[in-house]
Formats: sequence, structure tokens, C-alpha cells
Amino acid sequence: MNAKTKKILYWIVTGLLAWGMLSGGISQVLQADYAQVGFVALHYPLYMMFILGTWKILGTIAILVPGYKLLKEWAYAGFFFLMSGAAASHIFAHDTFAHSIAAFITLLLIVASWALRPDNRKLNVTAA
Repeated sequence: MNAKTKKILYWIVTGLLAWGMLSGGISQVLQADYAQVGFVALHYPLYMMFILGTWKILGTIAILVPGYKLLKEWAYAGFFFLMSGAAASHIFAHDTFAHSIAAFITLLLIVASWALRPDNRKLNVTAA
């Protein structure tokens, strides 16, 4: 894949990821009724909505702004842990696949965005 195609794919995937995380985070911070339904079904306390929603918003900002490469790595990791936990929660709650599909799609977007990110957004670590 050439560099231009990779960059375009990165921004498409990252835009979808950012939109999903930001819109979900805002609905959770505002404790929207439709967001509460999922938390109640999974037996999570509603105060977790504010905490997780705030982290989603901050993580979205971290992956979009230039610089702060280490923060981006932490944001991607946090998103991965958050959404893999969401997927597992739906599975353990015996939800239908339709209820957990968003978590799995978001996991794919997280991995794709991380893998496609340009070199100027990667943390350069040299082996010791």
C-alpha cells in the first residue's frame, strides 16, 4: 500500500473511531436515556457513565491532536481495554450479538487506526 492510500485510510478509520468515541462519550457524560439503558442492562452503576464518557472524550482529543505521541499510545490502549471490556460484558451478560456488534466494530477501528497511523504519530522507541 502506498503512503497516500495509507494516510487516507488512516484518516477515514480514525475519523469513524473519533466520531464513535466522542458521540458515545458525550451521551454518557450527559447521561442520555438511551445510554443509560445499556448500563442498566449490564448492571453497571450509572456513575460509571460519567467516568467512562469523560475518558472517551479525552482519549479522542489525544488521538486527534498533533504531537503527544506517548499520550496517543495510552489513549489507544485505553480505548482497546474499554471496548474489549464492553464486548466481554455483553458476552457475559448473554446479550445477543446485535447488542455487542458496536463494541466489536469499534475494536476493529481502534486496531486499524493504530496500525495505519503515520510515522509522525508513532512513538519511536529504540531497543536497549
